[in-house]
Amino acid sequence: METNKTDKDLLVKGLKTMGITLVLMFLGPTLLYIVLGNNDKPFYIPLLIISIAICGLAIFFGFRGLKIIMDSMFKK
Repeated sequence: METNKTDKDLLVKGLKTMGITLVLMFLGPTLLYIVLGNNDKPFYIPLLIISIAICGLAIFFGFRGLKIIMDSMFKK
C-alpha cells in the first residue's frame, strides 16, 4: 500500500504565493483608502484602477496559493 507524501517543492511554491497574497491584501485596500480620501487629485482615476486591480490580484493569488498547497498534499 502506497502512502501519500507531501511534495515539499510544491508546498514551498504555494507558501511563497501565499506570501505574495499577504502583501497584496494589505497594499490594495490601503491604497484604495488613500485614493478615495483624495478624489480631487489629478491621478485619482489611474490610482483607483490600480488599487482595484491589486485587490483583484490578492483574491486571485489567494485561491491560486491554496490550490497549489492542496495539490502538494493530496495530488499523486
